[in-house]
Amino acid sequence: MQKHKTYTVEEAKRALESFCAYQERCHKEVVSKLIAMHMIPEARDVVIGHLIEHNFLNETRFAKAFVLGKFRIKKWGRIRLTRELKFRDISTYNINLALKELSDDTYLATFHDLAEKKAASIRESHPLKKKKKLADYLLYRGWESHLVYDKINTLV
Repeated sequence: MQKHKTYTVEEAKRALESFCAYQERCHKEVVSKLIAMHMIPEARDVVIGHLIEHNFLNETRFAKAFVLGKFRIKKWGRIRLTRELKFRDISTYNINLALKELSDDTYLATFHDLAEKKAASIRESHPLKKKKKLADYLLYRGWESHLVYDKINTLV
């Protein structure tokens, strides 16, 4: 008596084609999905090979889309972006390639806007506590420490 649906290799291919077509996916996400579908390792390899061959799965494209999306929407810095990509088992080569997509001018402009906006929103009268809150916020978002501390000293 089985409690989970079983998939043929063809059904798994079709399901994962739509899974990958919906948004960019990394290999780790696809493998997790295949494991959740209870596919055996040999079938997983066949499906992943099919997805790569038909360009549904591409780590370089995933890394670039991830970096640009998280930078633009969540305002993450290079350190956080690198850490998140490493967590997803993306190669160092692809991480560096994706980070090159960020222009230095846009990167610094976004950092300065984010820091100034956050500094204005912090309701703290004590200057050292305000500096700490701002530093913690920016460092958590993955901005480089030299940028953070230089900015804090000019703002607060």
